[in-house]
Amino acid sequence: MRQPTAGIHHITAFAQDAQGTVDFYAGVLGLRLVKKTINFDAPEVYHLYFGNEVGKPGTIITFFPWAGSRKGRIGGGQVGITTYVVPPNSLGFWHKRLQQFQVDVTETERFGEKYLQFQDTEGLQLEIVEREDGENSNWSFGGVSPNKAIKGFGGAILYSTAPEKTGHTLEQVMGLTKVREEDSYIRYQATGDIGNIIDIDTAVTYAGVGGAGTVHHIAWRAKTDEEQEQWREHVQSNEFRPTSIIDRQYFHAIYFREHGEILFEIATDPPGFANDEEAEHLGEKLMLPAWFEQYRRGIENGLPDIEVRALEEDSE
Repeated sequence: MRQPTAGIHHITAFAQDAQGTVDFYAGVLGLRLVKKTINFDAPEVYHLYFGNEVGKPGTIITFFPWAGSRKGRIGGGQVGITTYVVPPNSLGFWHKRLQQFQVDVTETERFGEKYLQFQDTEGLQLEIVEREDGENSNWSFGGVSPNKAIKGFGGAILYSTAPEKTGHTLEQVMGLTKVREEDSYIRYQATGDIGNIIDIDTAVTYAGVGGAGTVHHIAWRAKTDEEQEQWREHVQSNEFRPTSIIDRQYFHAIYFREHGEILFEIATDPPGFANDEEAEHLGEKLMLPAWFEQYRRGIENGLPDIEVRALEEDSE
């Protein structure tokens, strides 16, 4: 591949409670709801995007919240832990804030870095780490100011059913570099300044089950539509079976499942989330692609009401 990926574009997960998801990621973590739309393949389900002030690639976590859906089990074939990165000297702030919201926190260390590990309200596994790299977010909400705010992804820990094969794909297909090994972890690094550190935990031996509280897929960055075409050819030449290029309104995507059973997506940086609404009003109303507009009333009636709101703990 002529141009390796810069790192993670976005991560998409399943949930059950739409308002609970908004409260946690906007209210607790202070991310911006940058897009409120639907699952294009299941329009009765929201697709919610959270990121920095503009939803820059490398900052975006997305959710399909579906009330009554089955609970998943985190394991092999999934992203096991999603890593967020914050500015230096802000880990203490985040520890205190998470405890303020009654979130159980575990302190741990890996490759010489300190992490705060915790779960969201659905059981999705998350962690926060401090790093210099990456620009600060300009978004402020609740009790989170820009100098403490989450910059975006630090990376992720992958749970693979075949760690050696997943590592080979990261290096030989996606263009990451293997940099270190420690205990059960193997670390790989992409070229970007956020969403660029990927660890494989080789100790995970049990299979995951998709459902609420688990990651559906991890998406990697392609700079342009032209590069996306090259990526598809490259993936296919490595004996994977990528989908055709799919229009996701805010990026174009291909998908393939690597040999450790993790679903990979490659998504283009453009056109971005201001594609269909002004940047200052991102996430304020339900946005539908043109082919669903004729069904707007029925779609809106079938979706639960949600709102971005400051939580009580921030007023204490």
